[in-house]
Amino acid sequence: MRKAKPKKRYILPDPKFGDTLVTKFVNYLMVDGKKSISYAIFYEAIEQVEKKTEENGLETWKKALNNIMPAVEVKSRRVGGATFQVPLEVRPERKVSLGIKWMIKYARLRGEKTMRDRLAGEIISASKGEGAAIKKKDDTHRMAEANKAFSHFRF
Repeated sequence: MRKAKPKKRYILPDPKFGDTLVTKFVNYLMVDGKKSISYAIFYEAIEQVEKKTEENGLETWKKALNNIMPAVEVKSRRVGGATFQVPLEVRPERKVSLGIKWMIKYARLRGEKTMRDRLAGEIISASKGEGAAIKKKDDTHRMAEANKAFSHFRF
């Protein structure tokens, strides 16, 4: 167990929209420290979303991210030799990071040619309430619902 909690690192807002959530998303999207490429992919995907849906791309992305964020999850807890899946509420910071990770993961698994197209497709489908990332959230919620009987084993 560590002695002190690590200091919270604050991230700077992105250059185009001035939003820290965008910077956080780009940081998760980044591969091999190529942040400028990551920004380019994100901004192009947002433009593509705007073209396809005729709506504000950033708002569509935020709506998609809110649709993906889970409210509850299960954590394993050992009680007397048996392991129970205990449903727990998700902290707000963890909600955001899980939503971002799932969106990027399932965008990468899509079949389109470029990452820009994949990300745009995942954003559009998530904003409509469909797609692989939404399915992941629903599965997580279903798992928590199924194990509601063990909620008295909370930490």
